[in-house]
Amino acid sequence: MAVTKITQTFATRVTPDRMFKALILDSHNICPKLMFSSIKSIEFVEGSGEVVSIKRINFTEGKGGPLMEKLEYISYELKSEGYGRGGCVCKMSSEYKAMEGIEIKEEDIEFGKDRAIGMYEVVRPTSRLTLMPTLKDKI
Repeated sequence: MAVTKITQTFATRVTPDRMFKALILDSHNICPKLMFSSIKSIEFVEGSGEVVSIKRINFTEGKGGPLMEKLEYISYELKSEGYGRGGCVCKMSSEYKAMEGIEIKEEDIEFGKDRAIGMYEVVRPTSRLTLMPTLKDKI
């Protein structure tokens, strides 16, 4: 059962506290609305939002990607620091744990890596405040 770990860094115009609230504390409400074509729902498996809570992402039909049948789990860790005028730089680490006897290839991870970054990129000032006005109070 091999674990593959990758780290990516990206910048956004969203403040660190809003990024944390939107994509960690309230992801189960916000992400299915912003990414409705790929995320069906996000539900708590353990806990209810406190530290060490575990959430499961349920993808829409056919959107789980090539890794879904090969993995036991994917774990994400996000660190964000303020940067510039109201934005932040985020460092995201992902751990992919393969099922017994399965080998994960680099090209398999590319799909999941892009999807994870895409989840963070949807929370921008324009999409959050203009395109999705009903979410203003959530973020």
